[in-house]
Amino acid sequence: MATFLYKLGRLAFRRRHFVALIWVALLTLAGVGAASAPTAGNTSFSIPGTEAQKAFDLLEQRFPGMSADGATARVVFKAPQGEKMTDAANKRAVEKTVEELGSGSEVASVADPYTGHAVSRNGTIAYASVKYKVSGMELEDSSRDALKEAAQQARDAGLTVEVGGDALTATPETGSSEIIGIAIAAVVLVITFGSLLAAGLPLLTAIIGVGIGVASITALASALDLGSTTSTLATMIGLAVGIDYALFIVSRYRAELAEGREREEAAGRAVGTAGSAVVFAGLTVVIALVGLSVVNIPMLTKMGIAAAGTVAIAVLIALTMIPALLGYAGRKVKPAGEKSKLLGGGRTPKNPGRANLGTRWASFVVRRPVAVLLLGVLGLGAAAVPAASLELGLPDDGSQPVSTTQRRAYDLLSEGFGPGFNGPLMVVVDAKGSDDPKAAFTQVGEEIKGLKNVVTVTPATPNKAGDTATITVVPDSKPSSATTEELVHAIRDKGADIAAETDSQVLVTGSTAMNIDVSQKLNDALLPYLALVVGLAFLLLIVVFRSVLVPLKAALGFLLSVLAALGAVVAVFQWGWLSGLMNVEETGPVMSMMPIFMVGVVFGLAMDYEVFLVTRMREAYVHGESPSQAVVTGFKHGARVVTAAAVIMIAVFSGFIGSSESMVKMIGFGLAIAVFFDAFIVRMAIVPAVLALLGKRAWWLPQWLDRALPNVDVEGEGLRTHADPEEEKELVRA
Repeated sequence: MATFLYKLGRLAFRRRHFVALIWVALLTLAGVGAASAPTAGNTSFSIPGTEAQKAFDLLEQRFPGMSADGATARVVFKAPQGEKMTDAANKRAVEKTVEELGSGSEVASVADPYTGHAVSRNGTIAYASVKYKVSGMELEDSSRDALKEAAQQARDAGLTVEVGGDALTATPETGSSEIIGIAIAAVVLVITFGSLLAAGLPLLTAIIGVGIGVASITALASALDLGSTTSTLATMIGLAVGIDYALFIVSRYRAELAEGREREEAAGRAVGTAGSAVVFAGLTVVIALVGLSVVNIPMLTKMGIAAAGTVAIAVLIALTMIPALLGYAGRKVKPAGEKSKLLGGGRTPKNPGRANLGTRWASFVVRRPVAVLLLGVLGLGAAAVPAASLELGLPDDGSQPVSTTQRRAYDLLSEGFGPGFNGPLMVVVDAKGSDDPKAAFTQVGEEIKGLKNVVTVTPATPNKAGDTATITVVPDSKPSSATTEELVHAIRDKGADIAAETDSQVLVTGSTAMNIDVSQKLNDALLPYLALVVGLAFLLLIVVFRSVLVPLKAALGFLLSVLAALGAVVAVFQWGWLSGLMNVEETGPVMSMMPIFMVGVVFGLAMDYEVFLVTRMREAYVHGESPSQAVVTGFKHGARVVTAAAVIMIAVFSGFIGSSESMVKMIGFGLAIAVFFDAFIVRMAIVPAVLALLGKRAWWLPQWLDRALPNVDVEGEGLRTHADPEEEKELVRA
C-alpha cells in the first residue's frame, strides 16, 4: 500500500492542476445538486421492534386519521394575580386562541380547555391541547410560527402563556464559545506548523470535504428521507477527521523536507507513510459510524452512513488534494523546525541541540513505565467510578433551561395538575380476538387504577369498529423519573395477565413510553455495537501493526477512556458536580444515545491517534531501532502532531458546551473530555509505558498468522528500495 500511495502522492503533486480541477468540479456539482434538489422535510422517526411503535402502528390501522404519532402541543394559560381562567375576559381570550390554533393545515384537532375539563382545581391554570397530523420531526416551520403567534395574542390579552410539547422545539444557542473553539483550532495549527500557509491547508481541505459531503446529503435528502440532523453529524465528524488527516500528511511532508528530500519526493513519501496511516484510521472511523446500523433505529443508521461517506471523502482529499496544494505552495511550506519570517523564522534558536518535548517525555516514560502506567490507569479508573451509577433516559421539557417556554409550560402544568401530567401514558387495548371487547376495556381500566403511582385513568375510548380502545393514564411522577418507568413496566406486566384472560392485547405508548423503549433499545444495543466495532477494528489493527498485543492494548485503552468520560458526564450532568461552571440548570438522567454515540465518535478519533503515533514507532522498529528507542522516535516525530490534533478536537467539541440546550451541552462536554482522556492519558502515557514494558513482545505475531495476513506496509519499508538514488534529484522546482 505504501508504494501505491507514494506513487499517488507524487502524481497528485505533479498533476496538481488536474487534481484541483477534479475536486473543484465535484464541489460545484454537489453544490448545484443541493441547490436544485427539492426541499426536504425533517426525516420520519420510527423505532422498529418496540412496543410503543407497535401501538402507534396499530392505532394508524384501527383509528384512521387519528395521527397517533403526530406532534402535540399544550398551550398553557395562567390568569393574572387575583383572577381565574373562568372569568369572562380570560375565557374569551382563550377561546379566540383556540380558534386560531385550529386554523392550521397540519392541525388534526384542538381541545378547548372549558369543554375538555382542562382547568385546574383552583381555576388559575388551563391548557389547550393541539394535535397535529404529522410527527414533530416532520412539522413545517409555518405551523410552529402559527403556534407562537396564537400564544402571543393571548399574552397581549393579559394572560401568562407558555407552550410545551414536541411540536415546538427550542433552537439551541451555542453563543460565541463555538466560534472561539474554531479560532483556537486555527491558532494551534499556526503554532504547530509555524506558518500561516501550512496551517491553512488542513482547514481549507477539511472545509472542501465537508462542503462536498453536506451538499451531497442535501441533494439526496428528499429521495432518501434524510433530515437536518444527518448533515449535522456529517459536518462535525467530517470537519474533525478532515483537519486531522490533512494535519498528519502536511506534518510528515515537512519532516521529509527536513531530511533533505526534494519536494515531490517528500510529498510522495508523506502520502506513502502518513497516508497509509490515514487510510486505516479512516477505515476505523467508517466501521464505527456504519456500525450504528446495529441499533436498528433508521434515523441513526442514516446519520452514521452519511457521516461515514463524509469521512471517506476526507480520506481521499487528504491523499490527493493535500499533495496538490503542497505543489502550489512550493517553498512557502517550510521544513519541520523552520518558521515563516512573519512568525519569527530566521532567528537563532535558544537551545539548538535540545530534544523536543515529545522526545523528553517519551524518554521519561521509558525509564519509569510502571509508575506512569499505574498513575494513568488509576487516574482514569477514579474518573470512571461515577459511571457505575449511570442512569439513562431521553430529554423532555423538564430538562430544558428555565428561560425556554417549554420549561415554563412544564412547570405551570406541574403546578396546576401535578408532575405526571407532563407525561401521560396511552394504553391501547386490542380486543379484536376477544368475545367481549367492552368487558376487556373495562377490566384493563380497573386493573390500571389499582396500580401504584397512578393519579388518573380516563374511560376507554373505542374506535368505530368497537374492537380497539385507548385509555389515558396520568402518573404521579414526572416523565423522566424511574418511578414512571416502573409504572410502564407494571402496566405491561398486568396487560400480559389480562391478555391470557380476555384474549386481548394491551400496549403502552405515548411520548413517555416511547422514550423509555428507545432508552432500553439503545442500552441493549450497546454491547453488540461495542463488540462489532472493537472486534472489526482489532482485526484491522492486526493487519496494520502486524501484532496481537498492540491492537489489544489499543482497544483496552479506548474502553478505559470511554468509561472515564462517561464517569465525568455522570458527575456533572447527573450528580451536579461543577454544574454551576458548566451552566447546567437541571440535573437528571444521561441521554440514552450518549454512550453509543460516544463509543462511535471517540473510537474513530482515538484510533486516528493510535495509528498515527504507533505506526511511527513500528516504522522505527522495522528500520532497526530497539523497542525502547522506537517508542522515543515515534514520539519525536508524532507527539507534536497528535497533541495538536487532540487540542483542535477538544476546542471544537468544547464549543458545544456553551449551548443553551442541555443535551447539546452534554454531547460537547462528553466528547471533549473523552478526547482529552484518550489522547493525553491513554495514547501519550499508557501506550508508551505498555510498549516499553513489553519490549519486543509488543510486536509478536504468530508465524501462521504472519503468513496469512496481507502485507500492507504501513511503515513504508518498501519505499527504501522503491526510489532510485538518482530520483532523489529535484524533479519539480516550485
